[in-house]
Amino acid sequence: MTAVYISDFETRTTTPRQKAWDIAATVCDPEIPVLTIEDLGILRDVQIEKNDDGGTAPAGTVPRVRVTITPTYSGCPAMDAIRDDVLTAFAKEGYADVTVDLVLAPAWTTDWMTEAGKAKLQEYGIAPPTGRSDAARHAGPIRLQMAVKCPQCSSLHTKELTRFGSTSCKALYVCQDCKEPFDYFKVL
Repeated sequence: MTAVYISDFETRTTTPRQKAWDIAATVCDPEIPVLTIEDLGILRDVQIEKNDDGGTAPAGTVPRVRVTITPTYSGCPAMDAIRDDVLTAFAKEGYADVTVDLVLAPAWTTDWMTEAGKAKLQEYGIAPPTGRSDAARHAGPIRLQMAVKCPQCSSLHTKELTRFGSTSCKALYVCQDCKEPFDYFKVL
């Protein structure tokens, strides 16, 4: 008797679209591997496409899928790797007809990050973004960030060393108390 592989996605989801979303949501960011593209908020949409005759895939067959992602900034070098990883994740689940679209509008913002993603950043040693980016788009007072909390010791006695850290999305800080350098994921 041969073993039958049943995907975890088969037992957790109820609709083809939700199953496809769940597959895409497993893909990790290549620059911050503790975060999924869902955590980052760059996974924007997953659609099950209609067949050429206008219908959906017949029962028991694998549908065509279109995944939409938005880079954290235009020109992000990780997007090719993310696209390839999305295609690989779907291929492992038996999907052969998957399209990944990269959209630049609306522009990604740290407001799209999940709270779980921010907590994962903190645990990984990267200070998560604080505040909301949309505040800068409105007339009125300008919010100033007073301090970035050290992800190692939680001290607010930190100093920015350079506005651009290991990636353009992050700034490099140092904690004045524990003396540890750390990345801060900037509010964008």
